Amino acid sequence: MPVVREFRLPDLGEGLTGAEVVRWMVEVGEVIAVDQPVVEVETAKAVVEVPCPYGGVVTARYGAEGEEIAVGAPLVTVAVASAGGGAADTAAAPPASSASSAEVERPLVGYGVAESRGARRRRVGAAAAPAPAPAPVAVVAPVAPAEPVAPVAPAAPVVVPVISPLVRRLAREQGVDLTALTGSGPDGLIMRADVERAVAAKVAAPAPAAPVAVAQDGVVPLRGLRKAVAEKLSRSHREIPAATCWVDADATELMSLRRQLNATPGPKVSVLALLARICTVALARFPELNSSVTEDGSGIVRHSAVHLGFAAQGERGLVVPVVRDAQARSTEQLGEELGRLTESARSGSLTPAELTGGTFTLNNYGVFGVDGSTPILNHPEAAMLGVGRIVAKPWVYGGELAVREVTQLSFTFDHRVCDGGTAGGFLRFVADCVEQPGMLLRQL
Repeated sequence: MPVVREFRLPDLGEGLTGAEVVRWMVEVGEVIAVDQPVVEVETAKAVVEVPCPYGGVVTARYGAEGEEIAVGAPLVTVAVASAGGGAADTAAAPPASSASSAEVERPLVGYGVAESRGARRRRVGAAAAPAPAPAPVAVVAPVAPAEPVAPVAPAAPVVVPVISPLVRRLAREQGVDLTALTGSGPDGLIMRADVERAVAAKVAAPAPAAPVAVAQDGVVPLRGLRKAVAEKLSRSHREIPAATCWVDADATELMSLRRQLNATPGPKVSVLALLARICTVALARFPELNSSVTEDGSGIVRHSAVHLGFAAQGERGLVVPVVRDAQARSTEQLGEELGRLTESARSGSLTPAELTGGTFTLNNYGVFGVDGSTPILNHPEAAMLGVGRIVAKPWVYGGELAVREVTQLSFTFDHRVCDGGTAGGFLRFVADCVEQPGMLLRQL
């Protein structure tokens, strides 16, 4: 006899509480293999495919596309063949009641929604008051078992029409009163088509005799990555007493060094890789800046490794991939890893692990053609180095006015982990390394 296994949404990264269903990759009734991806979800960190650890026949899917599923809530149920059974047995026979009840509460067709699911599902934008959870998208209807059994009168069905979160959101966005609609679905359930008809009717309705023009601004839902970024930046702004200092630096020698390095055989060295190397050396001299304040604010955690985050523009907006153990990598290795992560950011294929765990951020906003910035720290990190565009400017060099390649460096730091003297010392050391890159040889 087959056994129904329930696969719940796993924890996809530190601090994540849920994920939004982007695309279902399997259908109900489909036979899947162990570790086959069944759904693509969007977390606050990335878009990822979620594999199911069970092989068998998909008997139910939970959550519609666009709906948010909480970590630990059901994603799919799979009928797994027991000893002596096969895929055909799995699809044809219902699970034994003792097995299914011990492992999963599985709603059956026509019997509404299991009450316990309401506490484990949540909907984007849901009110604080508890609401009934949506029924699974589809379920394979159980048929008679292979061996004849005495007929048992079915229990009276419990009808629980639950309006889809997508339908509710559509109605809210279009200004449709759901209480005024008559649903065309089972038991009067309001469907998406009902809302769309109501919207069409509003559009087709004759305009009033004396229309009053009212300009309405469009509202873009704050969701997914943008919502996570907003929450993180708001928390950083609330909790961290940040300060910023800056200095102009002559980057002519640094750019000359880069040209020399790239004139020799081997991987090309980017400006970002050179700046990353300077950061790791500077943090070795000022280790208090590679730290974070504890959640309760009672202590400071000093990090032994430099996990260097850097801002990269991806298809989902600006993200901050992390180069692990940057202090242990050569300049060429830093360049290769920075390049790999940048390409992953552009293609949207960064994993949650590649977007978390940073201890210090390097922000090269010069690529946007700007000189300076006072950024908000990437919570819970304590510091961020910003680099503006490198541009030819008049500069006093060797006692004479000359045209040099100049950049502005800014340093934002958590004032709880150090005072201005430490921050100023760090920034001055970075500027000296930019102006005289040969200084790095003393540190390597």
